[in-house]
Amino acid sequence: MKKEDALSKVPLFRDVSRRNIEGLAAICVERDFKAGEFLMKQGDEGIGLYIIVSGAVEVRMKAADGQHHPVASNGAGDVLGEITVIDGAPRPMDVVATEPTVSLMLASWEFMAFVKAHPMVAVEILPVLAKRFREAQAALSSGAVHSAISSSCP
Repeated sequence: MKKEDALSKVPLFRDVSRRNIEGLAAICVERDFKAGEFLMKQGDEGIGLYIIVSGAVEVRMKAADGQHHPVASNGAGDVLGEITVIDGAPRPMDVVATEPTVSLMLASWEFMAFVKAHPMVAVEILPVLAKRFREAQAALSSGAVHSAISSSCP
């Protein structure tokens, strides 16, 4: 699959113009992960986002008991770390491949330079980021994340 096609199918970039998709694709790097390999580690510097092209990953959170508990599973078409591209904050959770996984990695500095040169991209992705933030906020306030961690504790 071409990088442009993979990007245009991702909800985050669905409303981005084809010309800008091509520009973003040019700065993406393909990364392959074996089952058990980490894409991100909790606490590490957030240096970019990953778009899962094929395969599957598990998002894990370190709980107060020191154990890592599954929070979510993601697969083809999912984006991970998109907020980090904007704020550069440390990773809040681990992400580990559960099977061989192919991804596109978009480095924060590359993305920010692209957005500065093509500000319409920011306008096109902001509604998607806002929606994801609201969904995460709703999950936290409903206790869904806490329930997922609590139910996986022995």
